[in-house]
Amino acid sequence: MSVLSRLRPALSVPLAGALIVFGAQLVSGSEARADLSSPFSPEVRAELVNVPMVRRARRSPLESDSLEGRSGDLRVRILDASETDAYPGLTDRFGDDARSPGIRELDAGDERFTFVTMAPWSRKLGTHLNGYHLGYWPGEMRSVSDQYENPDGFIEVTRENADTRLSTHFVLRDFITHDQQHVWPKYVVLREELLDKLELVLDALSSFGVATNHVVVLSGFRSPQYNTRGTGEGMARSSRHQFGDAADIIIDANRDGRMDDLDLDGRVTYADLNVLDRAVALTEHRYPELVGGLGLYHETGPSGPFAHIDVRGTRARWTNTARRQVAAARPARAASARAAGSCSAEGVMAILCQGVR
Repeated sequence: MSVLSRLRPALSVPLAGALIVFGAQLVSGSEARADLSSPFSPEVRAELVNVPMVRRARRSPLESDSLEGRSGDLRVRILDASETDAYPGLTDRFGDDARSPGIRELDAGDERFTFVTMAPWSRKLGTHLNGYHLGYWPGEMRSVSDQYENPDGFIEVTRENADTRLSTHFVLRDFITHDQQHVWPKYVVLREELLDKLELVLDALSSFGVATNHVVVLSGFRSPQYNTRGTGEGMARSSRHQFGDAADIIIDANRDGRMDDLDLDGRVTYADLNVLDRAVALTEHRYPELVGGLGLYHETGPSGPFAHIDVRGTRARWTNTARRQVAAARPARAASARAAGSCSAEGVMAILCQGVR
């Protein structure tokens, strides 16, 4: 019996069964001809492309296909205060407290399902929220498109709730910004669609025969103030990490702190990301509403090559190949760096140089 089935009596909300969308064509001609079910199909190269799509309005909880998401792996529902009223069982259990910012769990047999009520955007004063430095979002500084509107609210993270289970593979701690180590509570922006897409990508990898029992989020939510460190203003302004719908990940089933050998050629190289590329293509082909960006990154630190995955609502593909070629054009500096055992990740990605956290 699913988590949804066990929770249904307590929530008193009629929800439809999960809807799976097939057949929508969102891939390029070369991708469409390839066999999406195999990770070893002819290589699909990541390219710079950004195809606009109609942006969907934020869904009401009652419009969701199921509490468990398309993947069946979600264990969280993120709400603002007004949305808690859609779940009578939640307010019956917790009363008016359900509308206050916080994390509340309900039993679902052998598992637990979490409801998060966000701290509203209005509580952010200037660059801070309750002593936590967030900075300014692009929408606070200038007119922006719908994709860059300010977040609706923030998940409050404490030492006690940081390990709250969000989905089969991910906990809340995975997505906090890597700064202000001694400041609590922290605040995170996160979208359920990102969790759902990540879980679907992992399902696709499993269908390819890839072990996915341990996944590391190198970088999840990055507050605007953190995101501007060491980056150009344009990069900081456009980064999806500050909107809670992006994550940089490695697959590390053997727990050695590096990306696994996904293509089974006996080495960990950039070529392993082609398998992740196939998994993302398959996921977006089946679930076009989760379309987004995929960045494939050559090794910049001890974690090895890694992938950026997001659900921005438009299709985008890129690599860091050009930057890598520029670095290679300075052989003396590169040789000195290798001799010193240094790391080439800079700015906000310097977290890669600290190994897996």
